[in-house]
Amino acid sequence: MSEMGPSERELDVLKVLWRIGEAKVRDVHSAMCEEDMCAFTTVQTLLRIMADKGLVKHRTVGRTLFYWPVYSREQLSSRFLHRVFDGSLDKFVLNMLSAEDVSADEMRELEKLIAKARRKRQKGSER
Repeated sequence: MSEMGPSERELDVLKVLWRIGEAKVRDVHSAMCEEDMCAFTTVQTLLRIMADKGLVKHRTVGRTLFYWPVYSREQLSSRFLHRVFDGSLDKFVLNMLSAEDVSADEMRELEKLIAKARRKRQKGSER
C-alpha cells in the first residue's frame, strides 16, 4: 500500500465505497455526482489511479469492473492523528471538543462509547 493517503477527490470516492460497498464505476459516479457535476470518465480515472495506489481493488465481470475499498476509515483516522497531532489522541479529542459545539447529550454519548471501548479492550487483554 502506498505511503501517500488519498487526495480530497479520492476521499470522496472512498466515502461512497465505504457507504455502499463493492460497486461499479456507474454506481460510484451516480452517488458522487448527485449534487455537483462530474464526468463518468473522471470517476473511472480516479478509480484506476486509486487501484494503482492500493486504495481500492477491483474484479472484472464481463466488461464491467467492480471496485471495493482497501484503505479503511481506521487507516485514514490513524494517519490524520499521527500527521496532525503527533499521535496524541487526547490533544485530538480536546481540539475537536473545542472546535465543535458539543451538546451535553453528545458528551454523554461519547462517555458511553469510551466506556464501551474500555470494557472491550479490558476483555481482550484478559485472554
